[in-house]
Amino acid sequence: MRPLILAAVALLASADAFQSSQIRRAGLAFSPSRTRSSSTAITASNANEIVPLKQGSTVALITPMTPTGEVDMPALRNILRFHVESGTDGLCILGTTGEASTLSMAERATVLTAAVEEVKGKIPIMAGVGTIDPEHVKEMTQQAIDVGCDAALVVTPYYVKPPQRGLVKHFLTMAEMGLPVVIYNVPGRTGVDFQSNNLALCADHENIVALKDATGDLDRLEEVRNYVGDKLLLYSGDDSTEAEYVLRGGDGCISVTANVAPAQMHNLIMAALNKDVAEVEKINGPLKELHNNLFCEANPIPAKWAVKRIGKMDSAYCRPPLDELAPEFHSLIEVSLTEAGLLLPTQ
Repeated sequence: MRPLILAAVALLASADAFQSSQIRRAGLAFSPSRTRSSSTAITASNANEIVPLKQGSTVALITPMTPTGEVDMPALRNILRFHVESGTDGLCILGTTGEASTLSMAERATVLTAAVEEVKGKIPIMAGVGTIDPEHVKEMTQQAIDVGCDAALVVTPYYVKPPQRGLVKHFLTMAEMGLPVVIYNVPGRTGVDFQSNNLALCADHENIVALKDATGDLDRLEEVRNYVGDKLLLYSGDDSTEAEYVLRGGDGCISVTANVAPAQMHNLIMAALNKDVAEVEKINGPLKELHNNLFCEANPIPAKWAVKRIGKMDSAYCRPPLDELAPEFHSLIEVSLTEAGLLLPTQ
């Protein structure tokens, strides 16, 4: 165990009383090349160079499936190419939106390999590896390393409600594996909220590079910046507030909406990074109902139906216990897609 982890663990007993160093983010100008990367070498079977994460719109990618529930690999490859062509800035694969909890390790390997084959070197590939059991997180992280992914999305372990000191230890332990780590805080799904002062205990680790903040609390952004400065890229994980999040100083989003509107989401986040409020309002106005209505049922149910509706795959199948979108919501999604310019009124 490195001295860095030993020092951090020694602080954990008083983590709740940890006080901010009040590092302030002062006047950072947007640069499309601003990145956060790890300097640790990865020894992996693919021997590919790590592509640093960057500012912009990262898609929380769905996993297309056939009507009988198998992963639809041709559709997945087409969707991956669609995102490269549309200017998507990052790929988050096998997260909640990707139904990762229902995929076997063999299926995960197939999906990740396809992603590496299609987009490696073009856009960064972030693999979801989070679950309750740290040993399984390690197993999935090692798989992501071996296949050639660029980062790991590690969620706060859900349901068991670990203490803050346990969360710090969890993230530092995963960072020691060598793959850049994005910490994922989504208390609405996990039942635990990783506090900003404890995030600061992780931010100095060279392999912890970003935060996905899905709290929806815009006021927290300033608090986080006060604790971590510019050590981490800060991504919004809430589609309805992501534009405002970036206007206030965030670095981008990990977006469900980007599954169906990748070009619009890229342009939206670029405008927000440039603090062009008028352009943000122009782009985001037609997307607002889509942001909201893609959550009319549990994610990714509406998103998969929407991707099918715009013709990017043939089936909206979701593995149990999820299900396909209920018929009473079809018109709601269609109207939202039409307002966003993704469907013609006659389609």
